[in-house]
Amino acid sequence: MRFVVSRGVVFDETAALALGAGNARASRLVVEAEKSPLLHVYVPALCLAVAETERPGVAEHLGSLESVEVSELDFAASAAVGKRVRAVGGDSWGAAHALYVAMPSVDWPKGCAVLTRHPDRYQGTGIRTVPLDG
Repeated sequence: MRFVVSRGVVFDETAALALGAGNARASRLVVEAEKSPLLHVYVPALCLAVAETERPGVAEHLGSLESVEVSELDFAASAAVGKRVRAVGGDSWGAAHALYVAMPSVDWPKGCAVLTRHPDRYQGTGIRTVPLDG
């Protein structure tokens, strides 16, 4: 018997902007997620907000994609993100929310990878990153 494992990928704001600009790797992940129920693409709400400030219309574009799930900022996420930004100082709100979404949880015991142009932001957190080209 073959055991198939689901994969989750979190797009931080740099990946959300890259997807909006047609980046091949980001686009390929979204297309794969449309074809496979085993691949999940998440965009944290704060990453989407940051991306929208830099590229107007990107929120509507990403929000229209069926395979992209926007991760809301509930109480637990708000508290964790605020504590991370306060503790680290240099983290952006978007990166802190991406880190929160990618952390191991009941749904994702091994956590999710973060697609990003800045993998160094997540260094030392234990979170896997997938670097974006360009």
